[in-house]
Amino acid sequence: MPHIDPEELSLLALYGAWLDEEGQRHLNSCDACSAEYAALRRAVDAMKTTPDSTSFEVPGPNVWSGIHRELGLSDATVADPLRSATGSATGSAAGSATGTETSKAGHTDPPGPGQPPAPPTDIRSVKKRPLGWQRRGTWLAVAAAGALVIAGGTLWNLNQAATPLARAELSPLAQHTATGSATVLESADGSRNLEVKLSKDEAQGYQEVWLIGTDLKRLISLGIMRSDSGTFPLPSDLNLDDFPIVDVSDEPLDGNPGHSSVSIVRGSLSS
Repeated sequence: MPHIDPEELSLLALYGAWLDEEGQRHLNSCDACSAEYAALRRAVDAMKTTPDSTSFEVPGPNVWSGIHRELGLSDATVADPLRSATGSATGSAAGSATGTETSKAGHTDPPGPGQPPAPPTDIRSVKKRPLGWQRRGTWLAVAAAGALVIAGGTLWNLNQAATPLARAELSPLAQHTATGSATVLESADGSRNLEVKLSKDEAQGYQEVWLIGTDLKRLISLGIMRSDSGTFPLPSDLNLDDFPIVDVSDEPLDGNPGHSSVSIVRGSLSS
């Protein structure tokens, strides 16, 4: 099996269970795809409002040495300030316990020529991160995560005191059994949203919500529905009389943006 597409790995990092069984087996056995997915997960976690500070690393003394050299600083600032601060904290603790050698423990001299630098004190050892931030999929995950946070907050505000305009009962098609409803809601500012609720998620790939024209040829994609419900903003100039049919399709992970022709549920809006 070829490597998993970067966009699919990004979606997996964002939403969790996204791959089919074959893709999951490949992810478990492929070192390259596993490393890419791990980098994407770290990128998504970095979007959290309270990041885990234990994953941060203190830069080595060579970083400060390079800064000091490039800026032409004086010898008074040759010591790495981060390492000196760490040593001072350790010295204070040692001085409290023994009452002696506080000044020695509170200062860390830079290593002499040919001597390896001493490891930083009280810093948790962590794995070095791969250069995942330079990879295309990582940036996609970060951008998508940020967009979801912004869109989620916007939709929450718009749905306050919303007025129902139309509703559709969604019935199963083909070999599916899911049922549900779709409701058009108008917010106080005049914007409209389509709220879709299903009894379950039966998609083998992923669910996509569509509006279909009365001629059954014109389609408008409203977006991906990651669970059994979702809210989707409607274009301000959209005439629902021209696109009254709500459709939830099962879309494969094939990169084709068109309708798969496999519909899970469908129904017509009425006031």
